[in-house]
Amino acid sequence: GAEEHAAVDTLLGASRDDRPLVALAPGSVWATKRWPYYPELARALAGDARLVVVGSAEDRGLAAAIREAAGPSVLDATGRLSLLASAELIGRCRAIVTNDSAPQHLASAMGTPTATLFGPTVPALGFGPLAPGSIVIEHAFLDCRPCRTQGSATCPLGHWKCMRETVAGDVAARVRHLF
Repeated sequence: GAEEHAAVDTLLGASRDDRPLVALAPGSVWATKRWPYYPELARALAGDARLVVVGSAEDRGLAAAIREAAGPSVLDATGRLSLLASAELIGRCRAIVTNDSAPQHLASAMGTPTATLFGPTVPALGFGPLAPGSIVIEHAFLDCRPCRTQGSATCPLGHWKCMRETVAGDVAARVRHLF
């Protein structure tokens, strides 16, 4: 609606930055689904894309770490938009990098190419990205995956290899192909 369009217009401002707009969605209600290397990814992508961090108000600390790593040009939208306005923002992005969480589903609805990081869950459970051009990033060769259908507060085995061993440089290389 008009209200959501206006909210996103205000958030993005009148920037003359012509780099592709790429969203980063570092949050999740499940701690084991939060890939820990978003700041490093943002640093790697900052020269190629205009970055915006999306998520709830609870994700503001994650957004601050991303801005600290990649610079003040990273736009922090966490907690600033309604669900529909967040969908509008994601729809304006050339790509989004997200955990297996709500922003992935908003991107699917908006047709935004998505790089989804899967850790304790797997797309075979039926919750993978649906937008054209989307990719799945996962540590596919761990016998312990999936350990949960939704996620959990801690890794049942204590090592959290599914997320810790997925490195930012590899993710950045794959994400660049989306935009």
